[in-house]
Amino acid sequence: MDIASILGLVLCGVVFVYGIVSSGGFGALGSFWDLPSVFITFGGALFCVLASYSMQNFLDGIKSFRLVLKRPTIDTPEMIRKIIDLSNIARKEGLLSLEEAATNLEDEFLKKGILLIVDGTDPELVRAIMETELVSVEERHKTKIGFWDALGAMGPAWGMIGTLVGLVIMLENMDDPAAIGPGMATALITTLYGSLLANWVCAPVASKLKENNAEEVMMKEIMIEGLLSIQAGENPRVIEEKLKSFLSPKDRESWNKPEDGGEAVG
Repeated sequence: MDIASILGLVLCGVVFVYGIVSSGGFGALGSFWDLPSVFITFGGALFCVLASYSMQNFLDGIKSFRLVLKRPTIDTPEMIRKIIDLSNIARKEGLLSLEEAATNLEDEFLKKGILLIVDGTDPELVRAIMETELVSVEERHKTKIGFWDALGAMGPAWGMIGTLVGLVIMLENMDDPAAIGPGMATALITTLYGSLLANWVCAPVASKLKENNAEEVMMKEIMIEGLLSIQAGENPRVIEEKLKSFLSPKDRESWNKPEDGGEAVG
């Protein structure tokens, strides 16, 4: 589980509830619940997004919320070490020896690239095939990110629609001054719901999916560059230096530090 995402979402709720309770006590929480406003804001936003997407993409977008709660499994330094190991195998035993090494790999993208190299595919064609798949992966990710961006945009809009509905109903009952205050409160609740949907749920989810997408795209770019370098017969040390350029300064520094008093990593 991704502790940062879970903790962030939970603490947002804690801050919101604390703000209400500290000002009006626990009894004030009931004032922030209105079922018709929930239907208008959340239902309207969801159904409007449904009208904008196919049913499959809509369902995939909702399911993508689970990706935010999962711990990222991308380990860039480990992937670079794996590619360097493959380059050493290819340098000592030839490119054909990579076919056996590919059977132990879990990443299908890397395995596909290795098999293309083993089959003697032209380097430019290898790059074209892998970059096409990379673009396809990124487009699928953007569809899910776009779902949450769209839902975040629709939330406040439908919140305002609910507010206008409440104001119309309130103005029709102006002959009862005692009902104006509660009516105004109910009208404003939908705006609150829309803001919560956009800023508590949709914006964090979209941002996390964008971050995950960027990390995965970079990982696959590392694989492409590494495999093409192996196919070109470059020295493993040269490949290492080339791929280390993808790392952050902090990761590069830790890469070169000796571990347990031994030789430097990599």
